[in-house]
Amino acid sequence: MSLITPSSRPRGGGAHKGGARRYENNRIYGNPLPLLFIEPPPSRTQSVLGLLGLSLTRVENPHCEGVFDPITRSVWVSKSEHYLILWRRGFFGKGDLSRSDPSWLARQMNIRKTGGKQLTSEEITAQRRAERKQFKLDRARAIAAVAEEAETIFATEGRVIQPALSGPDIPSAATWKPSARSEPEAIASTSMVDDEPLENEEPLEDVEHLQLTLQEAFFLLWNLDCLTILEPQSMEPMTLQQIWIAFQITELPPQLPPPSNPSEHLQFDNPFLINYVVYHHYRSLGWVVKGGIKFCVDYLLYKRGPVFTHAELALVVLPVYEDPEDQKASSVELQNSSPFAWSWLSTINRVNSQVQKTLILVYVTIPAKSRLSLNVLKSPACFAHYSVREVVLRRFIPARMRD
Repeated sequence: MSLITPSSRPRGGGAHKGGARRYENNRIYGNPLPLLFIEPPPSRTQSVLGLLGLSLTRVENPHCEGVFDPITRSVWVSKSEHYLILWRRGFFGKGDLSRSDPSWLARQMNIRKTGGKQLTSEEITAQRRAERKQFKLDRARAIAAVAEEAETIFATEGRVIQPALSGPDIPSAATWKPSARSEPEAIASTSMVDDEPLENEEPLEDVEHLQLTLQEAFFLLWNLDCLTILEPQSMEPMTLQQIWIAFQITELPPQLPPPSNPSEHLQFDNPFLINYVVYHHYRSLGWVVKGGIKFCVDYLLYKRGPVFTHAELALVVLPVYEDPEDQKASSVELQNSSPFAWSWLSTINRVNSQVQKTLILVYVTIPAKSRLSLNVLKSPACFAHYSVREVVLRRFIPARMRD
């Protein structure tokens, strides 16, 4: 049993900081899963059934649809009402034209209606990056001016002055303010919006899709039964057995000619199985699991979701073969399955420590072929033969860990 569970105690003492935004996020993203449990109004009948251990709670299933794409190894959800449900209720998937939430249509409507005055998350990030770049340029320019003044004094008076790297003339992160847009730019942007009346513009078409990883799609299908996956050619619903085999075959190296019976070529060390074991393990503990390639890890764990807080934990998946001979005979070269250098581990730990994330090494034990038959892989019941172990890794800082 894992001891890594999301804490419910909020951090920090700012109870009223960003209250309106927090209230809006709680309203939109308040449901942790796509399934809704509808409670009936209080009644005497409900009280009597409660004494008998019964309930009239109704489960509302959205029944979303997605198309399996073997080329990108993902499932694409194109209907806006479906991908909004999956994103807002559990933060599943990623917008293919956005950083995280599918907000391409909102950004385009914002540009068309308000001229970009109401910023989306992508635009806020771009603005902050531009401000940080401008701050560095202003600071470098101020330091160069101070150094030039010191050189002028030395050339004219012969006095040596140490250039100051801080002071009222040197911008700092605490005092620097971004400069407002110049008047010509503001006037130009306003006239650009005014010169194009909305009634003459064509209506926007939402061309964005929600891209689900294979692990997210199978979790929604197998555990919650709220996703129907369509076959890409016929656009007909796929059965659970077809999806199970297709997801495994997609992660294996292609074979020429294609095998007549793909189920005979399944492997215990399939990357889909190993990654799904980790994904299912932490999703079942209440964490929101997202990809962590930005921080050189496999997964990031959020307490409630990317909208509320930053990720607290970073996971590196380390497959371990129960029988070392299976690794030698395998056609798949799993990432991190071989011993790694301490310099590599220290680098990843340093990167995540700098962004206030705790690094966790997740060891997934792959069952041995000599102990189990390959027929076990024909159903999701094979997950019972995999095990997960966790090792929490922290940097040793002598100034903080003297005891």
